[in-house]
Order: sequence, then C-alpha cells, then structure tokens
Amino acid sequence: MVLSGCAIIVRGQPRGGPPPERQINLSNIRAGAMARRAAQGQPDTKDTPDEPWAFQAREFLRKKLIGKEVCFTVEIKTALGREYGMVYLGKDTTGENIADSLVNEGLATVRREGIRGNNPDQARLCELEDQAKASKKGMWSEGGGTHTIRDMKYTIENPRNFVDSLHQKPINAIIEHVRDGSVVRALLLPDHYLVTVMLSGVKCPTFKREADGTESPEPFAAEAKFFTESRLLQRDVQIILESCPNQIILGTILHPNGNITELLLKEGFARCVDWSMAVYTQGAEKLRAAERSAKERKVRIWKDYVAPTANLDQKDRQFVAKVMQVVNADAMVVKLNSGEYKTIHLSSIRPPRIEGEKNKDKDKRFRPLYDIPYMFEAREFLRKKLIGKKVNVTVDYIRAATGPGESTPAFSERTCATVTIGGINIAEALVSKGLATVIRYRQDDDQRSSHYDELLAAEARAIKNGKGLHSKKEVPIHRVADISGETQKAKQFLPFLQRAGRSEAVVEYVFSGSRLKLYMPKETCLITFLLAGIECPRSSRNMPGGMQVAEPFSDEAMLFTKELVLQREVEVEVESMDKAGNFIGWLHIEGLNLSVALVENALSKVHFTAERSAYYKTLVSAEEGCRQRKEKVWANYEEKPVEEVVHVTEEKERVANYRAVYVTEICDTLHFYTQDVETGGQLESLMETMRAEIASQPPVEGSYAPRRGDYCIAKFADGECNILIIPITFFPSLSFLPHYLLNLVLSSISPSITAPFPVFLLTPSLSLPYQPVPLQEDARADVVDCIVKDIQNTQCLLNVEYQGPTCPLVTIQFGDTKDDVGLGLVKEGLVMVDVRKEKHLQKMVTEYLNSQESAKSARLNIWRYGDFRADDADEFGYRR
Repeated sequence: MVLSGCAIIVRGQPRGGPPPERQINLSNIRAGAMARRAAQGQPDTKDTPDEPWAFQAREFLRKKLIGKEVCFTVEIKTALGREYGMVYLGKDTTGENIADSLVNEGLATVRREGIRGNNPDQARLCELEDQAKASKKGMWSEGGGTHTIRDMKYTIENPRNFVDSLHQKPINAIIEHVRDGSVVRALLLPDHYLVTVMLSGVKCPTFKREADGTESPEPFAAEAKFFTESRLLQRDVQIILESCPNQIILGTILHPNGNITELLLKEGFARCVDWSMAVYTQGAEKLRAAERSAKERKVRIWKDYVAPTANLDQKDRQFVAKVMQVVNADAMVVKLNSGEYKTIHLSSIRPPRIEGEKNKDKDKRFRPLYDIPYMFEAREFLRKKLIGKKVNVTVDYIRAATGPGESTPAFSERTCATVTIGGINIAEALVSKGLATVIRYRQDDDQRSSHYDELLAAEARAIKNGKGLHSKKEVPIHRVADISGETQKAKQFLPFLQRAGRSEAVVEYVFSGSRLKLYMPKETCLITFLLAGIECPRSSRNMPGGMQVAEPFSDEAMLFTKELVLQREVEVEVESMDKAGNFIGWLHIEGLNLSVALVENALSKVHFTAERSAYYKTLVSAEEGCRQRKEKVWANYEEKPVEEVVHVTEEKERVANYRAVYVTEICDTLHFYTQDVETGGQLESLMETMRAEIASQPPVEGSYAPRRGDYCIAKFADGECNILIIPITFFPSLSFLPHYLLNLVLSSISPSITAPFPVFLLTPSLSLPYQPVPLQEDARADVVDCIVKDIQNTQCLLNVEYQGPTCPLVTIQFGDTKDDVGLGLVKEGLVMVDVRKEKHLQKMVTEYLNSQESAKSARLNIWRYGDFRADDADEFGYRR
C-alpha cells in the first residue's frame, strides 16, 4: 500500500496466514501530505485538503509499486519505531531507486538540512532536484500547483438517488481501504467521492469490536481481509453500484483478473446473503455455484459443512417420477419407477394461508381448499400442469420431524425438492403467479431450494405486478356446496344431473375402487359417486359393530382407480341415487368407462343392475374373459356343472307355486311383509313361551345394549307386552315392522327359549313385479291406500316371480276370488307396467300391458292427462 509520496507499507510472502505489515518511509525526501477527513465526534476539527502535488506523488508510487516485488534498506529507526530507508524496484539494490524517480519527476523535495557531503546518494538526490527545477517538472512548474488539489467528497446527501443516477453503469475507482473481506472504501473517479461499498450478495467473516475497544476476528476474518487486500487494495477497478438499502451502498467490484465476489465464495472466504443477492447484476446463479463448489471441497468456513442430502444415494437425490396426486399447493404424491409412492414438498415455498382465526363461523366446517384465499387456484394450477405427467425431482433437503409447539402443529419428516417439467421449475412458476410465497431463512440455515434466488426474483415480479396473493383486489370466494350424505339436497339435485347427460367433473378423492368424491365445476358442488353396474371388493372400514375386514383385492381395486382417475377431469352419467344420498352412474375418462376397466382387470364383478344399461354386453364380455383365466377376484371361481346351465336356459314356462300367507305390513315404497299360514301355530306357541318368561323374570329397561346378530325382546307402544324375536341385523331400519308399534328394546333373550325355534318366522320384504313406485307423493299414496284396503291383515296367495335388487318380486292373489292384485292396480290406472324381457314371463307381461292400454284409453288416475311418457317421465314423478 502507498500511504503518500514518501511512505509505503510492504508485506512478505504469506506462510500459513496473512504476513505482518511494515511501513517504510523514504529517506532524505519529502512529498506533499494527503487530504485527511476531520475526526468523527470532534466538531472543532475540519477536513484537511491535499497539499499541491501530493495526490500525484502518491499516484506515481501506486502505479509503479502496488503488487510489485521491492527491495529496501533501513537507514534510520527512530525511538517511536518509525523506519527510514531506501526502496528499490526489484529483488535487489540494483533496481530503480524510488526516491530518485520521485525527485526526478518533481513530485518530492530533498531534505537538504540533513545532507552530508560525503554521501553519494544524497548528492545524487540534490542533483536530480536541480535538474527537475530547471526542467520545471511537477511542483517546480509555473502556477503553484493549486490545480492538483482534489475536491474530496466524504459524504453524500442522498445515497439512494446518487446510486440510481448512475444507472448501474461501471465507474472507475481506486480501492483505498479494506475493512473486511466484503466491505471496502473506494475513491470514485473522476469526482473523488470516497464511499464505503459492501459487496452485493456475499458476506465475509468480520472483526467484532469488544467493550474495551479491541477487535476480535471471527474465524477466517483476517484471511478473507488479506485475500481481498492482496487483490484489490489501491488497484484500479470498476465498480457497479447496484442498490442502497438503509444508506448501505451495495456494489460489485470488477477487476481485469476477475470478479472478487465470486473468488471469495469459491475460496470459502464468504457465504451468500439472501437479502442482497437479489440486486446482484452479474448473475446470482454464479454466486451459488461458487459457494456450492466451496462447500463440496469443504474449504475455509465450510470445513465442517455437511450437505443436507449427504446421507442420500445419488439415485435418491435425483430421479424421474410420475405425479399421482396434488396434496395442496406445495406438496404432491409421486410414483417412482420402482412402483413406490413418495410425498414430495416443493422447496422453500409456503402455500396460501389464512390470517387470524381459521374459522370465524363456528357452525361452518372449515375446508382449507375452498376457504383459504388462492388455495384452490394454486391447487388447480398444479393439478392441471402435473397430474399424470412425469417430472424431474431433485431433492434439496429433508426437513426433520417436529413436535407440536404452543402455536405450531407437529409435522412428520418431509422430503423437500425442486420439481421441474419441460425445463420449468414448478415452484418458481407458482410463485411468479402469486399463488405461493418464498420462505425466509436464517443466514446459517442451509436447508433451502437449490434455486432459491430464482424464487426470490419470481416473488419480486409477482409483488411488482400485483398478482395473486399480492393483488389489491378482492380475494376470490369459492362457494362449494358439499351434498355428500345430504339426502334431501341430493334428491333435489338428482333431476338436474340426470337431464344433463354427461357432466364434467374432477375426482377429488377415492374411497374405494367404486366409490369416489367428485367436484362438479359447473354446479360448484361436491358429490359422492358410486360406479354403476359393478360389484367391487369392499375396503376395511369402521362399522357400528366394529372394524369391517377388507375383502380380497379391495386395496388393488382402490389403487387402480386412484392411478386412473384421481384429480383428473372426467365425465359422469348419473342414473340414480341410493338412500344415503350417493349418486349412482357411469364414469368416463378419455373415452374409457371406469366400470368396464375394473371388470377387465379382474378387480370387480358385474352386478345384475347393469342388465338394462348400454354397457351390459361389454361388461359381461370382459367378465367372461377374466373368469375363464381365473384372475384376481375370480381366482377361486368354479364353473357350474353343464347340466345345470342347460336346465336354466331351457326353462321357458312360468312356474306358479302359490302359498297361503297373511300380509302383516305394507310400506310407502310398495314393499310389504307376510307371514306364512303354515308357521302361524308355531309363532303363537313361541309368543306364549316368551310372555311367560318375561312375567317370571321381568327385565330392567335400558340395561341391555343390543349388538349385531343378537335376538332381542321388543316392547310395543300399545302398552301390552307384545313380544317378538328381532334379529338385530334388521333392527336399524325397522322397515319390516309397523313403525307405530315398536317402542324400545328391553332385554336379551335366554338361549334356552330360542333354541328350539328356527328363524323362519321373520319374512323378508317383498314387492310387486313389473310396477315401479310412483315418485309423486299423491300417486304413491293412492296406490298404498288401495293395497292396504284390499290385502293388509288378510289371507292371500303368494308366488315368487323373480329376484329384484333388494327383495323378491311376487304376485299376490285374493284368497277367495284368486284375482291378481297387481293386475288390478294396473287396470285401475294406479301404476305403470315395468317391461321384463325374460321369455317365461312374456305371457304375464303381455296381459299387464293390455290392461295398461285399457286404463290409458279410459284416462284412469295417472293416465287422466294422457300418456305423459312422451315428455320426460321422470319430471312427472315416474320412471319408465
């Protein structure tokens, strides 16, 4: 370093650390004093300007000596330790004498008062000074040298405006002082601004000032300072002033031999700083790459560094996977090539979240996907871009599991990675649209995205453009009605879905192979959807009686459905709904019927309800192939004997096998219950035995909690002890008993009483054939009243015609006249005929249809307005 025109600081070669400094003052000459700033905190002192030709003398030495090897001799050493001597350019004293050069150029004067005549060096200096005077060089020129005095500017009134006025253009400068490895004092040319500049994007170890005024260096602080000094101190450089936050000027120093910022990082003398990285104009990725190189080599400050993914194999750090599900706005489930499923979180981003109380309306269930602003948009962005696509995953770090805190929930271990598709960083795209924010870290926290700077830049753009979460507009509101399990709402909604034909939907969740939750975008509602026409293995689930064991291949069926349709856009055809409010129909994805796909893959069987659908032949054909190969659900299938099949197919005539029954109960759905006349005596005997048991050992009400499969005693509401054996399997619905009779369950039954009696006394529900139940309440009430008046509590004749979806369908004849009750209803125009295609029933169906035509011609009851079936039969309360 050159202090002035007559003083320099030299250093030896470094050996295991920064070498000591030594100041050498040139003997026998004097140069002008450099400008000096007034002492801080002393208002009486003033700035001292340059003496004439002082700066030029300093510059002459700086350009000649800085970075060069010199040889010096010490002639005098004062009591205060100041050393005076001669300095030569080169390795020995044969080199150029620096003092002679200064005097010869007129930049220094000779101290003649101490000259001795017998000293040739002093005599030569005097001779050179006389020659400079004669030639009018330097300070000996005319004019006095006032033009050589600099106008030093130590302060800038508005640093931000000053930096902005330069427009990030490189300006010439001289580094006058190095405070630490990343902070320097620079003289900006040609206006002589003396400013402190901090390197953008990095920070070196510093010197901490203690209470007693001493400085204690952080590890590698002295080495970092020496590294910068040896390359920049008093060098001609160019500086790009990039920003000025909080009166701190940030910049990049460019030297012909390289960028000092990148060199400090590469050699392990500095670390990247997020808050200033954003203003770095030379490419933040270069800084990250340099830091990464130092970390990998574990040099200097990174000597104890352990990479976040150091414990992972290379195949676990980078891999290609298929996205199966988007969990929320920052996580997804991917399928690896090995078939394993893995949850991946996007590194260094935070999904939208709600501020304050999560749910102000205590009566409303909080649904994050729809209730948190922009959460739905973020999820949809990822779903449309990623579902079913192959992506490149680079694991950045693994966040360890955390326990629950006072204000934070517990989190399991999370794998955080950068996910790209087609060269696009998904996290960056999400942030740039304002659908996520970037997490800020502590400076020493290295667990972050490998593209963290791009994320910060993307967030800055989103904030500037006011996108998404950063928009000042009103947040979007998603009013999505969840009608899953809401029977009444589902009934109201059913006609609209039936008339709509194929409707667009998104599969939100898969409960099992054939049970899904759908989001209907046009109708903005959530529904539970059951696949029609198939019988899929049931998964395990909690039931009132305990955990229901999963059926074989239920998990495989659910996994198949998930991989095929989860979070994908599909088309659905709704045909009907069940009593729990679940819609039943067909689901199509890219032209593929999911019901058919499950059957083709031997993960489901064809249900008899598919007979009337347009897909029945396809389903049966697919099932037949799997059955013959005995795949999966057909693994234990055994073919029926050939003779039995022939016998069934050759049955062409209807079999009439009527038996005497009493009709005990008729429901609003036209289902009814009967008791065989033959078993009546046994029932009465059983009732007498039960009453005697209750009279001798009266039970305590409420002391018994029934369980599935038990037999119980029920007390009826008429006040009398009418006792009945009830299998608790049917108990929850009570559909087989008069609803106005049952009061409460009293006690369990002694096994000794029930042992002699089989359970034939309880008849399952029955229904009339060919006659769908009218949906309109008035029409249905007329039918029920008519049947109750004709056959309830009377002896009739019953014949089972065929098996329906829920119960046998039978014909009933009056006990005396042998007239068909169902045919009478058709003749009176109270019901329509449901046409059956079985050959052995055609004679009876034809008779029913002829009677229907007669009722229609006479305009009886439901036909009073003509044949309404020409319009939409479902609209008028009837199914065709």
